[in-house]
Amino acid sequence: MAVQSNRMYNSFDTIVIGAGIQGSYTAYHLCQNNKTLLIDQFTLPHSRGSSHGQTRIIRKSYFKAYYTQMMTECYQLWKQLETEANVELFRQTGLLVLGKEGNPEFQTMKSTLVENKIPMESLTYEEFSRRFPLVNLPEEESAVLDKSAGILYADRALRTLQDLFQRLGGTICDGEEVVDIHPGSLVTVTTTAGTYRAKSLVITAGPWTNKLLNHLGLQLPLKTLRIVVCYWKEKVPGTYGIHKGFPCFIRISDSGQHHIYGLPSNEYPGLMKVCYHSGSDVDPDERDIIFQQPLEDVNLLSNFLSKEFPGLDPKPAIVEYCMYTVTPDQDFILDHHPEHRNIVIGAGFSGHGFKLAPVVGKILCELSTGKKPSYDLSPFKMLRFQSNLKSLL
Repeated sequence: MAVQSNRMYNSFDTIVIGAGIQGSYTAYHLCQNNKTLLIDQFTLPHSRGSSHGQTRIIRKSYFKAYYTQMMTECYQLWKQLETEANVELFRQTGLLVLGKEGNPEFQTMKSTLVENKIPMESLTYEEFSRRFPLVNLPEEESAVLDKSAGILYADRALRTLQDLFQRLGGTICDGEEVVDIHPGSLVTVTTTAGTYRAKSLVITAGPWTNKLLNHLGLQLPLKTLRIVVCYWKEKVPGTYGIHKGFPCFIRISDSGQHHIYGLPSNEYPGLMKVCYHSGSDVDPDERDIIFQQPLEDVNLLSNFLSKEFPGLDPKPAIVEYCMYTVTPDQDFILDHHPEHRNIVIGAGFSGHGFKLAPVVGKILCELSTGKKPSYDLSPFKMLRFQSNLKSLL
């Protein structure tokens, strides 16, 4: 990707640190009315953070209703971005939500779809078996189809945002690591290549958030997980293919484990993406150091697929890695720095934030420009972790 850099002019209205999907959408919103700089420590495009890869699931089925409500506008904004850039970013596939009727999370997701009038179907065991004969649904489980769901073309969306941001006059400085942040009425950001000043700063640095917040006397209760991203070979190519109309799925765990999710074969011909929604703790700068093979997660997936997806080879064909930055409650942090109102933090997207980036970016833009937020931000305030923060402020 060609990036624009203008070292001669180092004064901006807003600086955004971190050019993943959240930072790029924030910068895109900001540059409509502000002189905006977007900084990333790596040369773009890159696969070092949490926003790379070809696809993500987009859905309105959520356990927490405030995400479902935010997703209504997200769909509109993703469509608006598609129209503005004249590029396909979303493909509707539907999403199967699988789980036991007695599972509170499964029941709440069903209720949220009904209450928000989202097109959906509840499938009986017999209906499911007839429509999806190559998925063995356990008899004690039920299935709901969120018809509005589908996939986002993630890499394409990220490139599109960054290209539009530059076309609108925004500046990108990539390959520059931030080495100091000095708060004040003008925030000063020093990188390995220059010094920049702005009226406000937005930090969307994913796994590197706390490293940056060290400069500002703050640490958040964030954990970085290394996620194993697995692709599994179809025994008959196209069996679970996007072109055959196979949907995405999420299996809601009933045993205290994390969920399993999958996307129809699309990224790699003949391979279906099925992953475990959790991972092991990792230093983000050591993500790709060769550790012992994460057999536990891979074996869990292999056992699941052997029982429920007999059309897949239960040995992974490709194993890649990604990172989640998670909060204790899996909710985001969207808030001002407690001591510096012109510094805004977006963090802890916990492996489910990509689809919500249009609204997250809008909210972070509103916070940094002093506008009233479009949504109730009480679930996203960092003070909910006050006991974790007291000794650090």
